[in-house]
Amino acid sequence: MFTIDQIKEAHAKVKSGADFPNYIQDLIILGVKGYDTFVNDGHVEYYGVNGYSVTSDEKYNPISIAVSVNKELFIEFLVKHQNGETDYLTFCNHAGQCGIAKWRVDIIEMTCTYFDSAENEILIEKIPG
Repeated sequence: MFTIDQIKEAHAKVKSGADFPNYIQDLIILGVKGYDTFVNDGHVEYYGVNGYSVTSDEKYNPISIAVSVNKELFIEFLVKHQNGETDYLTFCNHAGQCGIAKWRVDIIEMTCTYFDSAENEILIEKIPG
């Protein structure tokens, strides 16, 4: 089974959203099936087979999550991040401003789903392979 240290090592190679596809490939090799990233403090829950999971510590000071969702603005911020124009913390702050509470990466389905605080799906995108 994978450890938080192995995941941190893979994540250390990510400098911008443009590095995300390679990060996913590293996680597949480790046996990660998916993970949830929580915008409020940056902690992540990673899932493997047979109910196995590990949780990382908080990564930054709390970010407040807007009550109402602004999907259109979030998509603009997401595109900028994926083009390497913003760093991770900036993206997380933008997500919170737009009402995004977490995102779930499903490595089996190769999707990333963004949720609001009420667990409503706001946006589902395919991860480039």
